Amino acid sequence: MSTETLEKAKSAIPVRGYLDIKDLIIPEGEELVKAILKLKEEKNAVILAHYYQPGEIQDIADFLGDSLQLARQAKETDADMIVFCGVHFMAEAAKILNPTKKVVLPDTMAGCSLADGCSGEGLRKMREQHPNALVATYINCNAETKAESDIIVTSSNAETVIESLPKDRPIIFAPDKNLGRYLSQKTGRDMILWDGSCIVHEAFSMERIAKQLADNPEAKLIAHPESEEAVLKLAHFIGSTSALLNFVEKDDCQKFIIATEEGILHEMKKRAPHKELIPALVFDESCNCSECFYMKRNTMEKLYLCMKYELPEIIIEEELRLKALKPIEAMLDLSKSIK
Repeated sequence: MSTETLEKAKSAIPVRGYLDIKDLIIPEGEELVKAILKLKEEKNAVILAHYYQPGEIQDIADFLGDSLQLARQAKETDADMIVFCGVHFMAEAAKILNPTKKVVLPDTMAGCSLADGCSGEGLRKMREQHPNALVATYINCNAETKAESDIIVTSSNAETVIESLPKDRPIIFAPDKNLGRYLSQKTGRDMILWDGSCIVHEAFSMERIAKQLADNPEAKLIAHPESEEAVLKLAHFIGSTSALLNFVEKDDCQKFIIATEEGILHEMKKRAPHKELIPALVFDESCNCSECFYMKRNTMEKLYLCMKYELPEIIIEEELRLKALKPIEAMLDLSKSIK
């Protein structure tokens, strides 16, 4: 491969989101797995992956987790390079926590509807309208939005964090209105909700899920709190990604209808191979599961190229990083008791 070809591929990253090198032969199958593992050792890299990633990426990861677990691993790692297999805001959070380490993401176009729909400027304007309010922001947001927040939450620790905030002040919660509404009901706190939602968790059809429950009366519906209120009212259990995994593994029930991104089924099947797992149905009758196309933009081939050439790299201006770091560290401090 020529230097010209590589430079052309690098220059296309801002548009394409990943390295696309036409004349480079990429290993396949088991050889690709071996090549990635070899690169990991050579570069002292750690691969962090979210539960919503493709199964083969989950299998090769050093650490698999939800947003809170991955934030902790990113903060604690002694690797020289963090390879984040998730979406952009997650890799960005890893860089905020590790300014001296190289953080790379296989595809920078792996975004998030929640993060895309909430800006730092918009949050500042909301704060101006409610000057006495504290701003609690879901981790599914970009660095600019985090920098305008008083504290960050994940679905694993949100209730703990909200309960810790002064009772005499209202809370602006952004960007997920469904999670915010759920937390307001759980905690009794006065919340001003940003009008945002996750396109994956809003895709579930209450009518189709109700029929699934009728057809499977022995099954339990479990749902992520980003789902709409109508779906949550049908659920036997509501919890974060990791909480849903633990519930399926430990509960006596043998059949579950799963209302969250379908990638979680890969790990659920490993933990509870004898149980029947049914993806909750979505409005689109041509599709039988809810899949995040952003999460699925990362592939093993992109992971290989990302590690080989250490691109695309996450870069954050230092002043912004420091502002965004403060609410993340506040969250991590409050979450020490949460597994």
